[in-house]
Amino acid sequence: MTAFIHEDFLLQSQVARTLYHDYAKHLPLIDYHNHLPPSEILNDKNFDNLAQIWLSGDHYKWRAMRANGIAEEYITGNQSDYEKFLAWAETVPNTIGNPLYHWTHLELSSYFGIDTLLNRDTAEAIWKETREKLQSPEFSTQSLLKKDSVVFLGTTDDPADALTTHEQLGQSNLPFDVSPSYRPDQALHLEKDSFSGWVRQLAELTGRSISSYGELLAALDERIEAFDALGTRSSDHGMTDMVYEPASEAEAAAVFQKRMSGETVTAEEAAKYKTYTLLHLAERYAAKNWVMQLHLHPLRNTNTAMFQRLGGDSGFDAIHDQLPARPLAAFLDQLEQHGALPKTVLYSVNPNNNNTLAAIAGSFQSSEIPGKVQVGTAWWFNDHIDGMESQMKSLASIGLISNFIGMLTDSRSFLSFSRHEYFRRILCNLIGTWVEEGKAPNDLKLLSTYVENICYYNAKKYFSI
Repeated sequence: MTAFIHEDFLLQSQVARTLYHDYAKHLPLIDYHNHLPPSEILNDKNFDNLAQIWLSGDHYKWRAMRANGIAEEYITGNQSDYEKFLAWAETVPNTIGNPLYHWTHLELSSYFGIDTLLNRDTAEAIWKETREKLQSPEFSTQSLLKKDSVVFLGTTDDPADALTTHEQLGQSNLPFDVSPSYRPDQALHLEKDSFSGWVRQLAELTGRSISSYGELLAALDERIEAFDALGTRSSDHGMTDMVYEPASEAEAAAVFQKRMSGETVTAEEAAKYKTYTLLHLAERYAAKNWVMQLHLHPLRNTNTAMFQRLGGDSGFDAIHDQLPARPLAAFLDQLEQHGALPKTVLYSVNPNNNNTLAAIAGSFQSSEIPGKVQVGTAWWFNDHIDGMESQMKSLASIGLISNFIGMLTDSRSFLSFSRHEYFRRILCNLIGTWVEEGKAPNDLKLLSTYVENICYYNAKKYFSI
């Protein structure tokens, strides 16, 4: 009986199999957006068991377990690692159709050589076999990254982070680069209760007073310089709503002062502050030749009771339905008019926005680099076969998929790099399907160039790696 995960998994034509095995499979990995803890890379951490490397912090799995009726104590509670793993093993057979079913078995196969399907009956044997391997030097974080042929990692870092770990990583002579990505969400979302405290943290880190908006911008600029010195290639912004409300610096400063004095700001005032601040930052990104990544439309913390119990990033976010066309186009246009539009990647967690983003991106191209503004890979709730194919078909239909920068993990797990394999298989199968249907020529030289560029070389050029 053929194993579920086999060498031709998801590859449904000879063209697809040739493209994957001969051209995609062995390319290095550039993971330009993830949430890996830099300290775990620096310390070359070993994980004790599958629960630690799989379930800790993985809200994808947490959501599936809740949907399967698993009690919270077996998800984020105080049950033992083994009990939590058994709860996950009980859930896995019910995830067919969800990418978690594929990811789980890809990771078991790729990293551990285990082709057994995970369920409650097989859980104990899989636990024992993987635990023994995980504690060996071959499964330390650095060893796993080397095994995956990773050449570049872009972690997600706050401007108020001292970046000490990144400084040490830069001196460690690793065979791959680990670069901090500038994520100033806390600076933009002044409506949050945490805003004033975060400003104080930034002031303490920079050793400067931040009692005015101009001082805040100066501190943010100072951190951009610090990030750039450590090899930063991109910024990243997570935004529930794309906003564009033109404002002067004086207007933005007034909103900042109002908020720092403890007053509540209106939605319009917040939009003016965010617009001016984001335009200011984007101009700095362009000057540094950084990429600006805009992650749009996650509806955060929809379950108040669980947010109060567990905090954010716990699996209670959803898809927002904002229409982004006008504010996004106006924002990019303002930067373009001033010659300050950086390379930009647009993501929306709402798949209904794929065509909108692709069309807007097409309005802001340049001879500087192919695909200067482009739609990023299918993200979060779209990180599955249908979502990836839909995003790539949209990009191909409205723009040029040949310039697409490909996959990222957006993950906190060191086993998630199999998602690059997953993406590469889906890409090769999609192109193979186009050939089978007579939509693309059976020209291996042409098609292999598409595959190699999308899987590796486009991102290498785009991020100046």
